[in-house]
Amino acid sequence: MKRLTSFIMVALVALCGSGAFAQQITKFGVVDTAKVYNAYFRNSAPVRNYEKKKAEFQQEINKYTDEIQKLQTKKIDYEQAGNENMALKTQAEITKKSDFLIEYTNAKNVELESMQKTLQGSDAFYNKLYDTLSKIAESGGYSMILSLQQANSILWYSNSVDITEQVIVELGK
Repeated sequence: MKRLTSFIMVALVALCGSGAFAQQITKFGVVDTAKVYNAYFRNSAPVRNYEKKKAEFQQEINKYTDEIQKLQTKKIDYEQAGNENMALKTQAEITKKSDFLIEYTNAKNVELESMQKTLQGSDAFYNKLYDTLSKIAESGGYSMILSLQQANSILWYSNSVDITEQVIVELGK
């Protein structure tokens, strides 16, 4: 009986010991993908191009607006001088330039929106993000990386598992 009890104890220790060695600790990481997206695109050539176009369009709009304001001042001067004929011609020019400005502004806003949608839907960015996350996960021993934007399932996390900054650095290389 003593031998049987000893054998059972040794078997239990062996089973428990092998279970402890077989058990793997799961390591999770979290990423603030919105922060990564903003950091990545803030310095990218496509975003700089978008911002440049936006500034150029705004300069053109300002130029046309200034022209219209000068014409309006001219019209007032003509009206005060009693020159109704020139005031009417100037009003016609104001109307023509105002209509053009509205069409120009609408067209450029559509162009900018299209550029912005292209930036936001960039498959190249998401492919690079996935490759970067994969590299960090494998080198850091992470079993899973979760997005903070899908936080409805993340009730709490330690800052020690937040790899957002590491992802931003890797994407910047």
